[in-house]
Amino acid sequence: MRCMPLIALLLTPVADAEQRAITHEDLWLMPRVGPAVISPDGRRALVSVVQSAYDENAKEADLWLIDVAGETAPRQLTFDASPESGQVWASDNERIAFSKKAGRDAAAQIYVMDLRGGEAQRVTESPTDARSPQFSPDGSKLLFVSSVFPGALNAAENKKALDERAARKHNVRVFDGFPIRNWDKWLDERQTHPFVVALGNGQEAKDLLAATAFAKERGLGGRQTDTGEELDAIFTPDSSAVVFVASINRHRAAHAFTHTDLYRVALRGGEPERLTGDGNQTSPRLSFGRPQFSPDGKTLYAQITPIGDRAYFATQLGAIEWPGGAQRATIKLPESLAVSSFAIDRDSRTLWITAEDQGEERLYRSVAGKTPELWIDPDGGVLTNLSAGSGVLIAGYERADQPNEVVRLNVARKTHTAVTTFTTRRRAALDLQRAESFTFTNDAGMPVQSFVIKPPGFDPTRKYPLFVLIHGGPHIMWRDQFFLRWNYHLIAAPGYVVLLTNYRGSTGFGETFAQAIHQDPFRGPADDINAAADEAIKRFAYIDATRQCAGGASYGGHLANWLQGTTERYRCLISHAGLVNAEAQWGTSDTIYGREVAAGGPPWEQGVVWREQNPIRLAANFKTPVLVTVGEQDFRVPLNNTLEYWSALQRMQVESRLLVFPDENHWILKGENSRYFYRELHDWLARWM
Repeated sequence: MRCMPLIALLLTPVADAEQRAITHEDLWLMPRVGPAVISPDGRRALVSVVQSAYDENAKEADLWLIDVAGETAPRQLTFDASPESGQVWASDNERIAFSKKAGRDAAAQIYVMDLRGGEAQRVTESPTDARSPQFSPDGSKLLFVSSVFPGALNAAENKKALDERAARKHNVRVFDGFPIRNWDKWLDERQTHPFVVALGNGQEAKDLLAATAFAKERGLGGRQTDTGEELDAIFTPDSSAVVFVASINRHRAAHAFTHTDLYRVALRGGEPERLTGDGNQTSPRLSFGRPQFSPDGKTLYAQITPIGDRAYFATQLGAIEWPGGAQRATIKLPESLAVSSFAIDRDSRTLWITAEDQGEERLYRSVAGKTPELWIDPDGGVLTNLSAGSGVLIAGYERADQPNEVVRLNVARKTHTAVTTFTTRRRAALDLQRAESFTFTNDAGMPVQSFVIKPPGFDPTRKYPLFVLIHGGPHIMWRDQFFLRWNYHLIAAPGYVVLLTNYRGSTGFGETFAQAIHQDPFRGPADDINAAADEAIKRFAYIDATRQCAGGASYGGHLANWLQGTTERYRCLISHAGLVNAEAQWGTSDTIYGREVAAGGPPWEQGVVWREQNPIRLAANFKTPVLVTVGEQDFRVPLNNTLEYWSALQRMQVESRLLVFPDENHWILKGENSRYFYRELHDWLARWM
């Protein structure tokens, strides 16, 4: 019997009477659908789905096989407690590979599964975590990356180094240069290297950088992420070499911008060859990442981020002729929007690009290197993580009122169709109002966009308190997206209107708008936030102007602390991971140079930004009650800033409450900690509004 198409199930109506306000349990236990990876023939896709739990030991994360046509139900492929990551397809459309730490594995390993039958087979024996697998185009080899000890030539020598570290009686971290930390982890001497292992012959994986002069570069590192570093390594079309991303000037990060280039290293060995850039390590102009080869193997595409006298430049796309190496003209999005993700169509000439755009993430098309044109506007929400196979395009799609699902993009009709329904049943029970967008012009003549989130059971004849939620970054934007850590609807659930403003400095509105906070880190954005609240009150009669609170996290916490010293309009504030002393933040964060560039110079020069836009200098004005929260393992906005804020609040006798989460980093990620945080947030708002 033919199954009902999944899209029909997704759109099955649910009576409003059955819907209710979202709870933390609804949010936390909602299935979390990861990025989908399409098969080369475009028929199937792999996706990781997390079934969360408050008990970490009860959480499940497994791989599912999806019929891209959406006619048959997804099939679960893995069932054990160990999560898989980095899933990829072989060119035969039948084998998949992924990274996981299973059974008695001392470190994560690479596994290969044949979808025609049989269990997943481990193909690596790495003493250090193996991740990010890639099949060679000819299907005979696997590429992966692992972080290894300098000078170690093989697995035995890495194992010896690990054993020696475990056996040493002292416990000390030693550094001779920058950087020393990343987000919530101390760095050590290990480097990330690409490895290749032949399938089916039992040979040890080969470290492609072992014994090279390149591996001895003092500033060697990968593309930095909030979880570590990535090499973005891929095979060349003829399976004879690997292209990867690396920096060799990371050690300059305390006094200069660093960058990554593309390199090629042959499987037979030898020194890597630099493919991009001009070799200038002290004043680089471009940084490269996330390379992809076109299906015909004649072009290597990669994301490019310019480097200059600003902390932010929009990411573009570059193209390199292969194997010749000549660089073509850079592909730039209209209005200097930034490339989020991209996929190459089977004709090898058409690029599909997603970009943050006016609070959404939209699909653009570029043909033969021409300026991309807007192709699919999802009418609210975000299209993310493109994946292309044999002319078929899939992505993730979500809105503030709809959790992420996998969709197939119909580029001819410029529409998208859901092919998974993992969240549908849970979502259908909830009263989640659509995000409403509005735009006004700020005092600098720039259009500023905001979203309004209405509470459940919304009644336009009532008056609701206003909570102004401030995004971090600053170079991100509030998106029409179902967010976990600061879920708009859960915050609104007790009966609040939530205002989300994309203040100057936000992405998605062009490079000039994002750069508008250069040497104006707090005052300009705060003016936009306050003006947006005034505009919302003027436009929407259901907002009670006498009851307003504001808050945010990271840069949003910085701005909340700036509001503490500059306005008394808010009955209360909430500040998570927010700096109060910009000078202390410069000296203790894991990244520093971009901060002094944005301020016009280092703090000891005491330029106007350091003197006039530092919240701690306004402590005499602190009066607004504030809930202050922080993760003790946060190295991006370290604990010292929160403690300094707390001391100033206590000195000024401001009504305040401090929450320190000892086992959290920049974000509150553990279930029970998250539940407690939201409860405290709601209690604080209820007390003052």
